[in-house]
Order: sequence, then C-alpha cells, then structure tokens
Amino acid sequence: MSAATAASRLLIVNADDYGLTTAVSEGILRAHRDGVLTSTSVLALAPGFGPSVQWLRDEPALGVGVHLALVGEDPPLLSAREIPTLVDRRGRLASSWRVLLPRLTARRIDPADVHRELAAQIEAVRSAGITIDHVDTHQHVHLYPVVREVVLDLAVSAGIPAIRVTRSASRGPVGVVVRRLARRLEREARADGLAFPLDAAGLDEAGRMDTTRAVDALRQLAARGAPTVELSCHPGAHEDADRHRYAWGYRWGDELDALCSPQVRDTVEQLGFRLVTYRELAAAGTAR
Repeated sequence: MSAATAASRLLIVNADDYGLTTAVSEGILRAHRDGVLTSTSVLALAPGFGPSVQWLRDEPALGVGVHLALVGEDPPLLSAREIPTLVDRRGRLASSWRVLLPRLTARRIDPADVHRELAAQIEAVRSAGITIDHVDTHQHVHLYPVVREVVLDLAVSAGIPAIRVTRSASRGPVGVVVRRLARRLEREARADGLAFPLDAAGLDEAGRMDTTRAVDALRQLAARGAPTVELSCHPGAHEDADRHRYAWGYRWGDELDALCSPQVRDTVEQLGFRLVTYRELAAAGTAR
C-alpha cells in the first residue's frame, strides 16, 4: 500500500457513554492514553458526567462529541413541565428505542420537546468548557425521522461539524432498516454541510467488542474500501460498583482490553488506517 493510499484512509475509534459512571469515564481515558481510542461521546444526563467531564480538558488530543439521549435509565436534564411529551408520569424517558419508536410514529412526541432536551444536553457539555466536534445518539435514535431533523438542526445551529451515520452489516431486519435510514441521514447531513464517516462498524458488535471482534471489524472496514470510517465501542473498567443500574450485558472491560491490545494497534497500522478525530475528519474534506 502506498503512503498516499494509507494517508487517505481515516479511522475514528469512538467510545460511547463517557460519563455513564466515573469508572466508565476512566476506562475511556485509559483506552485513549494506552490504546487506539481517538474520540468519545459524552452522556450529559448520566450520573458520572459531573465528576468526570472536567477530566476531558486534560486530554487535548481526544475528540469529544455529545451522546444525545432520549431513552435510557437516567432522567432528562429538563423537568417534566418543560418536555411533557418525552417523559412518563414519573418524569422518566422511554426505557429504550423500542418504547420510543411507536410514540414517535404515532406523533405523540412534540419535536419541540426533543429540541429543548437535546439542546440542554449540548449546552451542558459546552458550558463545561469542552469543544464539541460531533453528535450521535444513545441507541442511535437520530436515525428516526423526527429525531434526525432535530439533531441535524442542532448540529448546524451549534456549529458542530460532524455527525455519526450509524451502519449495520447484518442481513437481518434490523440491519435492513438501519441501512435504509442511514442513506436518508447521509443525504440530509451532506445537504447541511456536516461531515460523517462513509462507513462504520460497532453497532452489530455492541457490548462484545473483544480483541478478535475488533480485529475482524477493522478488516471488514478495510475490505469494503471506504476512505473514512468509524469503529464505535464501549470500553470501561472490569469492575464498577456504579454500573449495576445498567443491565445491558455489555463486556466493558473486554472492550477496554481490546482497544489497548498490541494486536488491534498492529491491525490498524497493517491495514493502512490513520487514527483521527471527527474534527480532523471534517477538516480533511473527504468525509462528505
């Protein structure tokens, strides 16, 4: 592979859920310092956000985005009075995309409520003195039409240069739907002048990205040939007393070990990828 070819193949390795717990944040920072991680997405409504967000200011080479959340175990930043259609009687968000999607489809959620809550999450990260270089969403709900429009609008108005386009290689029904929605998101993001990687992996491997799966995902990305790609992941500490509330079955520690493994780093180099952040991808001008 020529130097010119290698230089044109840009790889973002992004950890979702920074701030989920302090131990997750610590694991993400270790994956950056000791491994191949280049970027992370901050979950501003999670309990670990407050104690750990300032740590990001000591990592200037780490790209930072906002992991916008409309679903999950943690309460929204705004009150039920401010976002009444997004929450239940206890002021809680939908537990998952499976609960949120029918409500969106039935038009039971006011897009203005979505806009207010997600704008508050972006502002929470920005007000901590963090430069935001991309947006994505918890459980990838920005693929859905109503949320997609709000997220694109917020990214443009906030001057955030890039967005994740979630991908799936699965042949099952979820993969088919994800690919169809991703094509629409691509078109609209491009029209809005936002950058995005042209291929991605991590959705199909979510929560179980051990060393073998990480190497396989990187090889598949290389084989498909896109010049700009993202590998998303979920590293964290092996032991975490604060993580009991998240019964996802994720193997956070295995993902941390994979990102720090010599085998994964060697694979990145052998395949000719150059590790970058979302901001570098946007500046390269090859991501649109």
